[in-house]
Amino acid sequence: MSLDLLTGRKKPAASATPLWCTDRDHWAQGALPLTPAQRRWAQATGFDASPHSHALLPGDDGAVAAVLVGVRSPDDPFVLSSLPRALPPGTYVLGAEGLALDDQAVALSWLLGSYRFDLYRRSSREPARLQLRASASASRGAVMGEAICAVRDLVNTPAEHMGPAELAEAVQMLAKAHGARFQQTVGEALLTQNFPAIHAVGRAATRAPRLIELQWGDPDHPLVSLVGKGVCFDSGGLDIKGADGMRWMKKDMGGAANVIGLATMIMALKLPVHLQVLIPAVENAIAGNAYRPGDVYKTRAGIHIEIGNTDAEGRVILCDALAYAVEGNPELIIDMATLTGAARVALGPQLPALFTRNTPLARELMDHGHALQDPVWQLPLWGPYHGLIESDIADIVNTGKGPMAGAVTAALFLADFVPEQQEWLHLDCFAWNDGNRPGRPVGGEAQGIRTLLAMLEQRYGG
Repeated sequence: MSLDLLTGRKKPAASATPLWCTDRDHWAQGALPLTPAQRRWAQATGFDASPHSHALLPGDDGAVAAVLVGVRSPDDPFVLSSLPRALPPGTYVLGAEGLALDDQAVALSWLLGSYRFDLYRRSSREPARLQLRASASASRGAVMGEAICAVRDLVNTPAEHMGPAELAEAVQMLAKAHGARFQQTVGEALLTQNFPAIHAVGRAATRAPRLIELQWGDPDHPLVSLVGKGVCFDSGGLDIKGADGMRWMKKDMGGAANVIGLATMIMALKLPVHLQVLIPAVENAIAGNAYRPGDVYKTRAGIHIEIGNTDAEGRVILCDALAYAVEGNPELIIDMATLTGAARVALGPQLPALFTRNTPLARELMDHGHALQDPVWQLPLWGPYHGLIESDIADIVNTGKGPMAGAVTAALFLADFVPEQQEWLHLDCFAWNDGNRPGRPVGGEAQGIRTLLAMLEQRYGG
């Protein structure tokens, strides 16, 4: 791990290089105690204290004496994310000469900046190591950073090594680490236990479909149910995707990965809730027994759904999981899914689309997201569009009657399985960075889970 939290009387290594943090105002005021030679050096290298900039200051012996670091704000969750892979290998410590930073932001940003997916290829170098005095805030930041990195690993792992069974194993390991209860319903047992929609989507794959479940916490505490779409690979089924559309479908379990990350933080921070995690995990494959366009299935909720397109499989597996969650009468259901391309067309890759019947709660979440740089954005759960998913031969169909409002009609499909009185949030997320930014490399990503955690803490304490 690239972050050392120093406890007790343990002191930073004598050889640790100090990081002197500053912003443009403090830099212009000459607030740092630099020698004239050091200031000339910084100016010669072009350092201007802009966010994510840095400059190495040489000592009299030619070694690096300190590092100037430009920051945006002390609580920026990516405040130091550009450094771990850019600084020379070694150990670093925050210098007292610079701006004081928020410990949570320091720990979180350092871990996010250190991340690389290295399961199959070794990194060319190890990230620089930061020593930070242990505190509740620093520990919280480390919990968040580790959870987000775990989400990234799950999404980045190819489908060959992250099928339904491996996803279940990841949840089982998490349950063991936190003393939670784990169970799964696999293969034909989905039919006997009344999860027919999950079975229909996953039955054509050689790797058995399943419903994964984790339960944690005091049953007397408020029940919060997290539901994550776990399509470990999506070929599109008989309505097969084109090559470009299929290339990155290892990420179609990104909703499940994000739910796992959120659950990790809830348990590690010991929120006073009774937590239920539900992940319908399947591979949408092609075989003689694949589910077909035009088929009709009776779901767990008793609603008959017509299959308009087998590539709209996420909502099909989620409907059984949502119906099961509702049976427990939770105070809140949150589902997360890489559900529609329409949400990406509307909002792009960085903004998960948020749907809920509770507009004040949506505004609260958007405010949290803006403050935390972990944004979500509400789209309307527009009831008049329900006619677009009404079937001629069943109750509803899993595709709309045209290309418009695809994210809305998908959310309305799910809403049919959640009663009006049930508090519910649906996040349609990308779970992927399509470009490099500090602390956010290309690849799998956690989206919205820090924002959801803040909402849960505000609601239930912690």
